[in-house]
Amino acid sequence: MIMLGQMQTLTVCKSTENGVYLESPANTVFVSSDDTAAIPETRILLPRGQVPEGTKHGDSLRVFVYRDSEDRAIATTKTPLLTLGETAVLTVKETSQNGTFLDWGLAKDLFLPFKEQTVKVKQGEQVLVALYIDKSGRLCATMHVYEYLSGNAPYKKDDHVTGIVYEHIDEFGTYVAVDSLYSALIPRREVISPLRPGTVITARVTKVQPDGRLELSLREKAYLQLDTDSERILSLLKEAGGFLPYHDKSNPEAIKAKFELSKNAFKRAVGHLYKEGLISLEENGIKLKL
Repeated sequence: MIMLGQMQTLTVCKSTENGVYLESPANTVFVSSDDTAAIPETRILLPRGQVPEGTKHGDSLRVFVYRDSEDRAIATTKTPLLTLGETAVLTVKETSQNGTFLDWGLAKDLFLPFKEQTVKVKQGEQVLVALYIDKSGRLCATMHVYEYLSGNAPYKKDDHVTGIVYEHIDEFGTYVAVDSLYSALIPRREVISPLRPGTVITARVTKVQPDGRLELSLREKAYLQLDTDSERILSLLKEAGGFLPYHDKSNPEAIKAKFELSKNAFKRAVGHLYKEGLISLEENGIKLKL
């Protein structure tokens, strides 16, 4: 049995001027999470330019199987950046009216259909994708990677992690793949402004769910974040000439839009600045002390 989209060891059974034909060794058993990975071909071509020097009948070769531009199953000794069921960060090579093409290290670029994009991507951008087989038996990429990510992250609360954003849903928040492997969410309450898929972030683990999935925050603990938030308010006050019409009764969304802070974070920072004697609290806003 030959498996599409996977690295596998096949045996040379025939040599031609176009290359060598490969077949599965006798009694080989493949383990696949996707039954559609098995293809009907019993022999598959490894083009002449891919055949290692000195290869002879009966030799075993480690190859990857995919479909060429004419939709024929073909082998390559190159190792792609992504195999079936895995996730990887790939670069957008070009876009067309039918979808987007990604560089995955093979001669034929990997197709990312529009319907599998969580946001419209552009040439040169990097995106996190998984590899799957579509209904017509082709290898394609998808940015809907939630089901491909693991919940067994080796992190605990207050650890700092690095991940890549792959989707934002207003109802829930921003979805992140930590180390491009582990499932994580920045909850809606923690999202000041949506992050574009492909953005690499560093965040703090605020919770580990029972299933091992992570909840994240882009902010430090309140006492550590206080100085940063205070500096932001001071900077905006100076830009505005020393006065801003925001106070503890201001609309939370207005505060978020202006300061990129939650209302609670804003109030903590304003209180800190007041205690330090750097601002005064006016009836209709805050004022920088000279």
